[in-house]
Amino acid sequence: MKVRHLQDEDYVTIHSVLNEWWGGRNMADMLPKLFFVHFRETSFIIEQDGEITGFLCGFFSQTYTDEAYVHFIGVNPKHRRKGIASTLYSYFFDEARANNRHIVKAVTSPVNKKSIQFHQEIGFEIEIGDGEVDGVSVHTNYDGDGGSRVLFVKKM
Repeated sequence: MKVRHLQDEDYVTIHSVLNEWWGGRNMADMLPKLFFVHFRETSFIIEQDGEITGFLCGFFSQTYTDEAYVHFIGVNPKHRRKGIASTLYSYFFDEARANNRHIVKAVTSPVNKKSIQFHQEIGFEIEIGDGEVDGVSVHTNYDGDGGSRVLFVKKM
């Protein structure tokens, strides 16, 4: 298993499998190439035998100097529950700490139960929102009309 920073050329490969990795949900539009160009130092890939098994796109907040944000994390379904996402987050947490970022935030859709469970397992707390979906607190219209999201925060 090899961990490295994202590169420009990874975009096409990752973009081509996003919807498949999310079980057919349209996710590709949510991950623009700018993350592969401008946030390489805070974004990571794990490869195994030449295949990308997971990736994380994150950045440091320009507004809140003690915060870091994970925009996207994905693991190939064939490689889930093998510690890949935890390893990616570990690299991101280390980078955040090294840059005096002590709060990490992330967001997911309320339909993504596995993401909600995973984030809680690695120590994220759900930020109380203004609504609820299936017993989970959400921030309604976070991503526009009908785009309710679960917001996570982890203090390190």
